[in-house]
Amino acid sequence: MKEIVIDKINSGQKIEKFVKKFLSEAPLGFIYKAFRKKDIKVNGHWVNKDHIVFEGDVVRIYVTDEQLADFLKPREVEKADFPYPIIYESDNVLIVDKPSGVLTIGDNKETRNTLARKVLDYLYFKGEFDPNNHIFVPSPAHRLDRNTAGLVVFGKTDAALKELEEVFKLRTEIEKRYLALVDGIPEKSGTIKAPLKKNSASGLVSVTPVSMGGKEATTVYHLKETFTSVSLVECELLTGRTHQIRVHLAYIDHPIIGDGKYGNFQTNREFKTRYGFDHQFLHAATLSFKKMKGPLKELENKTFTSPLDKDEAALLNRLHKGE
Repeated sequence: MKEIVIDKINSGQKIEKFVKKFLSEAPLGFIYKAFRKKDIKVNGHWVNKDHIVFEGDVVRIYVTDEQLADFLKPREVEKADFPYPIIYESDNVLIVDKPSGVLTIGDNKETRNTLARKVLDYLYFKGEFDPNNHIFVPSPAHRLDRNTAGLVVFGKTDAALKELEEVFKLRTEIEKRYLALVDGIPEKSGTIKAPLKKNSASGLVSVTPVSMGGKEATTVYHLKETFTSVSLVECELLTGRTHQIRVHLAYIDHPIIGDGKYGNFQTNREFKTRYGFDHQFLHAATLSFKKMKGPLKELENKTFTSPLDKDEAALLNRLHKGE
């Protein structure tokens, strides 16, 4: 039998979620069978899998020592200071500035050099996360593409992460604005409504009718500045589809400069040759919170800003000079 006292960071989540994270290598069938057999108790009482646990609750999981050894797997982290700018931090929330070229979370090819892992290393360094004792893992509430720089928000407690995920899902109390350098000169402002569908085999996203599996997607853009043949636009996401801004801007024939998947390849070559700029110019620049509640009350009516990367700022400076 294993006994765990719920701490602050794990408070407010369903017992099913807690047990799945605690027994990270256990088959789901084993976990559900444990609930059916009443082998999981909170404060001495059997509970169903939807029961919410709070700080101070005592959870008992009736497993053998051999099973426990098989099902527990320490997370690989190392103590290290955070290598990127921290925009805001509290007990509940961490907002960081992700550089271009870094994955938000790992994939099949890269699991170590990711933003999420760097955050865990940092919190371990501060003594706020222990891979051997904490069931809840601080995680991002949303993602940015590898080659998109800018603001990413992490929940440091289960309650905060759940609330953040809901806020980003509904999008009624948050505004996300991006800066993009695009090919050509678009109209001063516009709303792009075009449903999107991701091809699971290729990973590419395309404008596809809803009747054929596309999901509704809306992007609002405003022209901020024009140069000889390119423009700087500000985009606001009203929905959150994969590659949404990139596909939508390409759809109106103003693809993002440096976008290797949806961009104008000839223009991209010219910018690489002339300016040494070789990645997509898309920056998650501002994040504004409106009415917040619970653990996110601290964010109410706050706006956070990420400055352009050095290479993005340098490119705009050269364009201003007419080079």
